[in-house]
Amino acid sequence: MVISHSSSGPGESAYNTFSSRYAGVELPRYRMPENSIPKETAYQMITDELMLDGNPRLDLASFVTTWMEPECDKLIMDSINKNYVDMDEYPVTTELQNRCVNMIAHLFNAPINEDEKAIGVSTVGSSEAIMLAGLAFKRKWANKRKEEGKPYDKPNIVTGANVQVCWEKFARYFEVELKEVKLTEGYYVMDPLKAVEMVDENTICVAAILGSTLTGEYEDVKLLNDLLVEKNKETGWNVPIHVDAASGGFIAPFLHPELEWDFRLPLVKSINVSGHKYGLVYPGVGWVVWRSKDDLPEELIFHINYLGTDQPTFTLNFSKGASQIIAQYYQLIRLGFEGYKHIMENCQANAAVLREGMEATGRFSIVSKEDGVPLVAASLKDSTKFSVFDVSENLRKFGWIVPAYTMAPDAEHVAVLRVVIREDFSRSLAQRLLADINKVLHELDAHAAHAIKVTAPTATQNGNGVDGDDTVTQKSVLDTEKRFVAACMSLVKKNKKTGVC
Repeated sequence: MVISHSSSGPGESAYNTFSSRYAGVELPRYRMPENSIPKETAYQMITDELMLDGNPRLDLASFVTTWMEPECDKLIMDSINKNYVDMDEYPVTTELQNRCVNMIAHLFNAPINEDEKAIGVSTVGSSEAIMLAGLAFKRKWANKRKEEGKPYDKPNIVTGANVQVCWEKFARYFEVELKEVKLTEGYYVMDPLKAVEMVDENTICVAAILGSTLTGEYEDVKLLNDLLVEKNKETGWNVPIHVDAASGGFIAPFLHPELEWDFRLPLVKSINVSGHKYGLVYPGVGWVVWRSKDDLPEELIFHINYLGTDQPTFTLNFSKGASQIIAQYYQLIRLGFEGYKHIMENCQANAAVLREGMEATGRFSIVSKEDGVPLVAASLKDSTKFSVFDVSENLRKFGWIVPAYTMAPDAEHVAVLRVVIREDFSRSLAQRLLADINKVLHELDAHAAHAIKVTAPTATQNGNGVDGDDTVTQKSVLDTEKRFVAACMSLVKKNKKTGVC
C-alpha cells in the first residue's frame, strides 16, 4: 500500500495510509468518472475487489489452464501488445502459428507429407473453431445440393445431447437444425447406432466428442465412422464427421495412441482442440484443422490487403492477441511428446487417487470412465438426506469450486459432482480435497440428523403432508434450510411494527 506524505498535494493527509482519500469513495459502476485518480489508487481499489474472486487454482469446475512456467509468462507479457491479424507487421508470429497448425495436424495423423503445410487456423477457443468447421460443412453441403438442383434450406447436424453449448450456439446462429441423440442412465455419451439412424440427406455432418464435458468419456468415433461409411454406400450420400476434441485432443495422442478417432478415419474431415485446456496455455486459444484443402471451401476465406500485403483470413473476429499463439508454440517445443505424455500421465494418476478416495467413503457412485479426460464425476448413492448440490455448496467454504449438475436429456434425473484434474492439481491437493469432502459429508450428516423433523403447523402452512405424530420428514437439508429462512422472514414481517427483528 502506498503511504501518502505531506508533500503529496493539497487536501492529502500524511496519515491517510489506505489509498489516500479514495478509500471512502465507491468505485464507479455505470458511468465513467469525471476526474482521474492516481494509478496506485486505481490498482489498489481494483485489486481489493478482485480479492473476492475465487482462486483459479482451486477452480475444479474448469478445464482451462491456470498455471504456466514463468518463462512462458514472460513471453506472453513481451508479446501482449501484438495484434495477430497484422501478419505483415509480425511475420514471425504468423510463422509460429503455422508451425503450431502443422504440429497439431501431424499429431492428429492428417494425411500430409512431412514438409507439406497443413490446413488450419488458430481461434480464440474451441467455440470459434466449431463455428468455423460447421460453416465449412454447411457451405460444402449447400454447394453440392445446388449442383444437384436440390433444396438446401433445411440443413441439420447430428450430435449427442451431451455436447457443449457452443454446438447449440452454432445451430441457432447459423440456422442449422440440431438433432440430438438422447442419453440414458449409465450411458452418458452419443450412441453411434442411434446417431447414424438420425442421419438424412440434409445432414451436413455428425459431431463426435473426444472427451465429454459431463463425464470426460471418449465417444466411439471408429464405430461411428464404420457405420456411417455403410450408410453412405447404401444411400449415395457423403455425410462426414467432425471431431470435437476440445478436451481430449491433447490427451488421447499421448495416452492412447492406438485409439482411432482422428484423420486415420476416412470420414473425419475436421478436428478442433482447445489450446487453453490440455494444450496447457492460458485462455484463450483454440485450433481447428482440416483433413485437406478440399474440405475448406475457398469462398469462406477472405483476402485483405490494407495491412500491407495480401493476407488470407478465416475467422469470426478480426483483431486478437498474438501472445497465446506464441505461448502454444512454447509449450509444444518446450515439452515435446515426452513432456505432454508425462503431464497427462500425472493427471490420470491424480484422478485415480481422487476416484479411489471418493469410492472409499462408500457414499459415491463413480460415473466417469478411467480412460478419458482426467476428471472424476460421481453421484451420491443416497440423496435422501442431502444432494450433490449441498456437497458442492459446502465445499466452497474451504475454497474449492466443485460443480454439481444434472445430466443432459434423457438422463436429467442423475445429478453428479465433477472434479477436473489439471496439471497444477497435485497429489497433495487431491488428498486435501478428499479430507475436505469427508468433513463436508460428516457435517451434512450431523445437520440432517438435527433437521429431519419439522413441526406440523409449519409443514401444514407450507402445504406439505403430515405424519401421524404431527411431524413431517424432509428429504433435503437444503429444503429444510429454505423453509427455516422463510419462517424467519415471516416472523420479521409480522413483528416489523414493534421493531423486533
